[in-house]
Amino acid sequence: MKIYRVAIYSLLCTLLAACGGSPPAPVEDRSRYGGSSNNYSGYVVQRGDTLYSIAFRYGLDYRRLAAANNVPAPYTIYPGQRLKLAEADPAVAKSSTRRTTTSSSTPTQAAPKAVTKPAAQPVTPPVAKTPTPAVTKPSSKPATTSSSGTAGTGPVKSWRWPSEGKLVRKYSSTVHKGIDIGGKAGDPVVAVAGGVVVYAGTGIVGLGELLIVKHNDVYLSAYGHNRRLLVAEGNTVRAGQKIAEKGSSGTDSVRLHFEIRKEGKPIDPLRLLPRR
Repeated sequence: MKIYRVAIYSLLCTLLAACGGSPPAPVEDRSRYGGSSNNYSGYVVQRGDTLYSIAFRYGLDYRRLAAANNVPAPYTIYPGQRLKLAEADPAVAKSSTRRTTTSSSTPTQAAPKAVTKPAAQPVTPPVAKTPTPAVTKPSSKPATTSSSGTAGTGPVKSWRWPSEGKLVRKYSSTVHKGIDIGGKAGDPVVAVAGGVVVYAGTGIVGLGELLIVKHNDVYLSAYGHNRRLLVAEGNTVRAGQKIAEKGSSGTDSVRLHFEIRKEGKPIDPLRLLPRR
């Protein structure tokens, strides 16, 4: 019996020693994801961002990015807001855009005014009735506006070069998403087609003072490395309008970096610009 107790005691000691010597279970370090405001799966909106600039930075279609995050037109976002860097199905994005356009174009009816019954007035002698002036019915035809200066849904009818100067770097689908045009500091930079400025700032690293113009639901154009921006977000621009001055912000020599995005993806601008 004594030998049996000794054997059990020895076995317990062995088990306790084995447990004490085993290494702790590995713990996954997640701080590398949580320590930054922006990570591999999402983006935290910073001051100065627009939905268009975020889509531009990550090569996304702004409509599909908006649909994936339930952001309705006019695509207002706020610092600290978290966005999924994902694109909704094209049909969903187009449906969302169509619903927003329809609802925004429906005029809001004014609430009917309450009718107040006039108080009884003392009887007075009849007075000659003054003829009521004729009311001119307003024309149902809207005022004529120039479609070249607004961003619509139709195709861009023509493109023009954004600046004079030598082509110093061509487009590459892998390393250079646009073209670079040389010149002198202060040379004019013009809009290649009519549209609306949807971004103006320095929030995209490497492009300096940058403008992004929306031409329609399909095409955006971008103008980087400017010395000075002459338009602001929300401004409507017409084709050929001077929008910036050429410079060297974000680079080491004076040049204009120019891009065209089709549904969020960069394309070779030389495919659309006229030959020269």
